[in-house]
Amino acid sequence: MDLQLMTPFEVLNRYRKHHHTLSDTLASRLEKNAHDLFCIDGNKSYTWQEFAIDVQKTTQLLQQKGITPNDRVGIMSRNQYTHVVLLFALGHLSAILVPINPEFSLQEASYVLAHAELSGLVFDQHSSQVAQTALQEKNQYPWLMALGNEAIDEIPSFKDLCEQILEQAPSVSCASENDTCIIIYTSGTTGFPKGAMHSQKSYLLAGEAYVARVHLQPNDRVMIVLPMFHINALFYSVSGVIASGCAMIIIPKFSASEFWRQAKKFQATVVNIIEAAGNILKIRDRSEFVPDHHFRCIYGVRQNAQQVFKEDFKIPELVSGYGMTEIPGVLCSPFQGLLKPGSMGIEGRHPSPNQPWAKCRIVDESGQDVPKNTVGELIVQTPIVTQGYFKDPAQTAQSFRDGWFLTGDLVSQDEDGYYYFVSRKKDIIRRRGENISGAEIDRIVGEHPAVAEVAAIAVPAELGEDEILVVIVLKPEQIISPKEIGLWCAARLSAMKIPRYVVFTSALPYTPTNKISKALLRANTTLIKQATDLQNH
Repeated sequence: MDLQLMTPFEVLNRYRKHHHTLSDTLASRLEKNAHDLFCIDGNKSYTWQEFAIDVQKTTQLLQQKGITPNDRVGIMSRNQYTHVVLLFALGHLSAILVPINPEFSLQEASYVLAHAELSGLVFDQHSSQVAQTALQEKNQYPWLMALGNEAIDEIPSFKDLCEQILEQAPSVSCASENDTCIIIYTSGTTGFPKGAMHSQKSYLLAGEAYVARVHLQPNDRVMIVLPMFHINALFYSVSGVIASGCAMIIIPKFSASEFWRQAKKFQATVVNIIEAAGNILKIRDRSEFVPDHHFRCIYGVRQNAQQVFKEDFKIPELVSGYGMTEIPGVLCSPFQGLLKPGSMGIEGRHPSPNQPWAKCRIVDESGQDVPKNTVGELIVQTPIVTQGYFKDPAQTAQSFRDGWFLTGDLVSQDEDGYYYFVSRKKDIIRRRGENISGAEIDRIVGEHPAVAEVAAIAVPAELGEDEILVVIVLKPEQIISPKEIGLWCAARLSAMKIPRYVVFTSALPYTPTNKISKALLRANTTLIKQATDLQNH
């Protein structure tokens, strides 16, 4: 495997300077890459020129549908090429893409679809019923299009409508770098999702920085297995492909049993995964492993799986980092540099020495910097930062202090500048790569007629990250089973958010300010021993 790589700066300098808009960036790549491979999605492949034509036709279709600047169009689907086409078509019109989790329950989908106030929604067969029912319940009436080769429930096919568009000369985009181009919903401590807004410049800079993190090359093939309603797939993998001019391979959904076969079939060279996926691959039967893969770098393999990926899977480079939906790509381990066990890495850099990047501080409760090797809250200044939370100015204001974004994560830093995660200050549970609001689970379980009080907390998972345990106080004379709690949650939450452990107690601990003390619950190691494991029950 040839590891003689261009520097990230050289990769970006292959193209003319652009205006940090999606349209102009695509135009700059077309000047060199028109006939090169852009995307493989299933059995279909697309060149950069074909992608540009699809963006152009979709732009015209959106104009026919009345889309104007700042309008929002949702996509509720497993990963597919249309995600990328819609993003760039909407960007051309200064409009906004809202990617929505296709695994949402009806209650979750109802909230997001109503909150986003969509002008239009496209969805696949998998999401059809939940999407349509959610819209009807909330009296939302955006125009609808079906993804796939055929109409769904008499809803017209997006593909057919695009094919009917007569190709014309592309219109001139009036978009600017500060136009919002995407809203990604993330769980909030209030229990309701928050829509983090990002500008076109923010999105594109994130991709350029990803080129530096993995030294993405013009001949790379980036396999995308993480969901496109998260920043990892969209802001790192997809935007990184745009920045470097390489190609993407879109996989609808991560499959551990198919991972290595897919990698070999499509000759993937780079992929992003999350900790849980790495741990699953580590323990899978080695008969699924394909030794003559083409991977040169995998991003996101954590400490407890790195040895296996290096020695058993023969991956030359492993890179890991830290970011949030609001502030993508803040920290990373240096490419071909020192990997410190358990570290989130150092402050990242943009390929251009003239582009300022993330600045980090670790502060105490009063906002004062703490010494090295001391735990405090990580706060960040970065050029790729959310423009705020959609329709939530109060939460936006609470998330910033004097221009610094407050992460709510407790970390420390050693003498070499490497950061180490300690715990979450906010009530967020990290499960299989997703941030889940403990408050949201509290709200749903608390709505059960037999429940008086509830607290959802994180407990360690076998494959890394967290599992969800709920501690419940029942109302007087009420008797229910843990299984009933599981069924109640399954009807109202996506599978990812259903608690694994349920324990009943007579009372919950409280803080001096009369709030439930989740800190005391987390410190109680006997809870998990007392709990019923719904996974094995």
